[in-house]
Amino acid sequence: MRNGFLLLAALSGFIAVALGAFGAHGLKNVAPADLIAIFNLGVEYQFYHTFALIAVAFAGHWIKSRLLDWAGYMFIAGMILFSGSLYMYALIGAKWTGPVTPMGGVCFLLGWLFIAVAVWRNRVKELD
Repeated sequence: MRNGFLLLAALSGFIAVALGAFGAHGLKNVAPADLIAIFNLGVEYQFYHTFALIAVAFAGHWIKSRLLDWAGYMFIAGMILFSGSLYMYALIGAKWTGPVTPMGGVCFLLGWLFIAVAVWRNRVKELD
């Protein structure tokens, strides 16, 4: 198992719950609905990829591939870039983060692709 990824996933899950609660309760009196929706999108994607990071941590039991490590790194980078940029935009109006958000999305895509390739390569090895 990749314990470092599991630890980071646990911390990310904690942060996502805290930010989700803040978005649901703390922002409603200080931010317009469109910014709250942007903030919540960041929380949503952080949650999705927290679970993906947990999957990467456990997949190491069955799949021996550095691509799993790269998938984990991409998910972490994606959470920071994608979700982080949405948080910054919603909280402080940092419009300069606009171009950062798609880079985080690309990191998410790469993470999923790395998992797929790792699984495919593992499947091919099992057939040999």
